[in-house]
Amino acid sequence: MKIAMIGTGYVGLVTGTCFAEFGHHVTCVDKLEEKIKTPNQT
Repeated sequence: MKIAMIGTGYVGLVTGTCFAEFGHHVTCVDKLEEKIKTPNQT
C-alpha cells in the first residue's frame, strides 16, 4: 500500500515509521526539510 504522511511531527513520523516497518511504501511531507532528512540518514 502507498501511504502519504502530511506532517512529520511526533505522531506522523512514528506512524509513518510503523507502516514502513510493515512493508508499506511511505512518503512523508513536511514544510521543514530537516524533519524528513534526519531519519533517512540513520
